[in-house]
Amino acid sequence: MRNFTGHGALRPSRTARAGAYTRMHRAFSRADASACADAIGARRLRRGSPDKVGPTGRIAQTRECGRCGFTLLEILLSLALVMLVIVGLNTFIFSMGELWGHRNEARLLELHVRAVTRFLDQQLRVASLPPEAQAGTPPVAPQEIRPLNGSSDNLLTFELPTGCRLFDWQGQPPLPDVICSLQVRTGEGLFLLWHSKLEKHFSDDPPREVLVTPFVTSMTYDYYDADSKRWQTETILRRDNSNQPVAPQRLRLQFAYGTLKRESLISLGLPSQGLPDY
Repeated sequence: MRNFTGHGALRPSRTARAGAYTRMHRAFSRADASACADAIGARRLRRGSPDKVGPTGRIAQTRECGRCGFTLLEILLSLALVMLVIVGLNTFIFSMGELWGHRNEARLLELHVRAVTRFLDQQLRVASLPPEAQAGTPPVAPQEIRPLNGSSDNLLTFELPTGCRLFDWQGQPPLPDVICSLQVRTGEGLFLLWHSKLEKHFSDDPPREVLVTPFVTSMTYDYYDADSKRWQTETILRRDNSNQPVAPQRLRLQFAYGTLKRESLISLGLPSQGLPDY
């Protein structure tokens, strides 16, 4: 780059104003200005700058004209894709929630069926222990019972020596030797009828009632035929030649909750043999 401030260059006086520099700039020749511009451009090219120098000595920057935004069509397409993804996720989440809800209801019903079956099986096992149960006599046998809201009927009846946790004596001390019966009422569920033989009006007053489960719709009875060696299921208690109801060997309970249905089986065995006194 040439030094334009050397000997013979036009310099403004100390008392000159700002316009003197303009006049000094105009005093340069066109050839000197072009040489200065070429030197500046060469220096920028060596540095890797894409800028170019114009004919007047000013640096002209050249930039590639690229798209700095999105078109309306691209925005609409992106919005449509986002909406499709959101709809798909909502459908998946609701379907999984509904599926999980149905499975949850089925699992809860199965747990309820197991709990009721276990409770009844325990009570019947207690009833089959001596001395309440006599040898050769079924611990659960049909007996004519008159409930609170109905006429007398033959119900499966058994005896509990100390009652169970479902019995509410309404502030009175619990009594032993409780006679219990099972009854299924349409639209209401499975009831346990109970009263103690030590009550004053045992023969006159109807037994108390407690709801075991509202999901039992029916109760059937299984009888084993020794001749054919097959089980037969009866909807009502079978009667013998003297028209007396016969105790079954197994008890079936049908549960229903909405469209879900389950069935449980309870064995009614012979009385258990107790330990001797000695």
